[in-house]
Amino acid sequence: MHTNPTYTSLVAVGDSFTEGMSDLLPDGTYRGWADLLAARMAARTPGFRYANLAVRGKLIRQIVDEQVDVAAAMGADVITLVGGLNDTLRPKCDMVRVRALLEEAVEKLAPACRQLVLMRSPGRQGPVLERFRPRMEELFACVDELAARHGAIVVDLYGAPSLADPRMWDVDRLHLTGEGHRRIAEAVWQALGYEPEDTEWRTPMPTTLPPGWVMRRAADLRFARQHLLPWIGRRLTGRSSGDGLPPKRPELLPYEDRA
Repeated sequence: MHTNPTYTSLVAVGDSFTEGMSDLLPDGTYRGWADLLAARMAARTPGFRYANLAVRGKLIRQIVDEQVDVAAAMGADVITLVGGLNDTLRPKCDMVRVRALLEEAVEKLAPACRQLVLMRSPGRQGPVLERFRPRMEELFACVDELAARHGAIVVDLYGAPSLADPRMWDVDRLHLTGEGHRRIAEAVWQALGYEPEDTEWRTPMPTTLPPGWVMRRAADLRFARQHLLPWIGRRLTGRSSGDGLPPKRPELLPYEDRA
């Protein structure tokens, strides 16, 4: 349903997904779906303001401690919250604690804005993440329950066939490409009631011939060496890719395009 909304501000809360990895800009920074969404909302509304507090690698406890109160105090029309998925990928994950922290975040953010947006995060096809899917789906069930209780919108990316396509994912197999982020921006845009610009965002890309066995195995080895092993190392040592990094747009200011 399209309602011609009049939102004047957006605050994005979360981890690398919302920071924009891996929609890389020429200057080495990340853009991502939240920046793309803000640009489109700003084009509709003069003086539109935007903040992005998301930082890669953050667990739901860190999101609650470092971002939620800041976002709630900004008084934005729209707040997006995506978090908890990094927790589900940890070897030892206490889902009771994750659900409780997500509930705490929603209870603070929902009354602090006109519209809270939650998401069921996309899932890439492939064997690496299969062992984590039960936890992911438990997280998404919690998202659905909290949204129903607090009047939040849920954007179902997990059920979108297009976003399961490995071609939508970067070589690290954890973060989306620019095209993946573009489709997510469209999904949230429509969920907020704006007129669609791409009615086919859920539609998979045209089928192409897969690479041969040798190329697939070479890609698997590169992935393991460059991404999987370092990721496992960080998990085992308690380090994060976002340690020491500030949010890219920490203040709710008039939107300006940095591309």
